[in-house]
Amino acid sequence: MNKKLINMLFSDMCCSDCRADFNEDSVFILRQENNLFVIQIVCQNCGKSFGIALLGGCDEKELVKHSQNDVSLQIQEGPDAICYDDVIDAHNFFKNLDDDWQKYIPEDIKKRLQT
Repeated sequence: MNKKLINMLFSDMCCSDCRADFNEDSVFILRQENNLFVIQIVCQNCGKSFGIALLGGCDEKELVKHSQNDVSLQIQEGPDAICYDDVIDAHNFFKNLDDDWQKYIPEDIKKRLQT
């Protein structure tokens, strides 16, 4: 995977603060290890950093050429936003757990947490 392909992944995205489109200068490859890339996205308009992402590489020969519209992300409907009642319900759930609350954690997860 090269910088051109990584840039294509972010080409239809924009800054959540100033709404400026990301461009090829917005993507920085910080480190590459085998097929993993550590990258950082920075808005070139306002300077907001969007953190670091790890991307698994792929064989460029296996890539199918798509038009720009084919590779853009599609916004889909998700669950409703969390409201105050949801927070109160969660608080009451945890508050009302008995002293033996760990019985709800599967044994295999308990063993992994103890190591």
